[in-house]
Amino acid sequence: MPITIDGTGSITGLSAGGLPNGCITAPELDGAQSGSAPIYGARAWVCFNGTGVVAISASGNVTSVTDNGTGQYTVNFTAAISDANYATLATCGDSVANYTVAFTSSNATPTTSAVRVQTVTQNGGNPTAFDTNRVSVAIFR
Repeated sequence: MPITIDGTGSITGLSAGGLPNGCITAPELDGAQSGSAPIYGARAWVCFNGTGVVAISASGNVTSVTDNGTGQYTVNFTAAISDANYATLATCGDSVANYTVAFTSSNATPTTSAVRVQTVTQNGGNPTAFDTNRVSVAIFR
């Protein structure tokens, strides 16, 4: 249902819960906005526990996370991204390690269906692969 304002200033089509489904379409989030900078929505995102058995806390357009070994994960997309020229933002945190970093794996090329990320810790020495209890990944295209 479209949102309309009648001659008296009354708004119809808007409920107390927010905008009805379908009011914001993909083209409106794909650079077709007016103004000084376009808005690009995340194509996929996930927050997961990377220790022990990997467990997704919350996600959008992510079917699963594969544990490829210590500090190595593959994020698998539900719907493919249009191409592999997307930006990956990966962050992590851990209550045990003094310093942890998440980044896109340089050993694996991103695909339209998945991306690999790594987490490492550095406690005064060289970075070492490390399973961390909170990893977040977002994909923008």
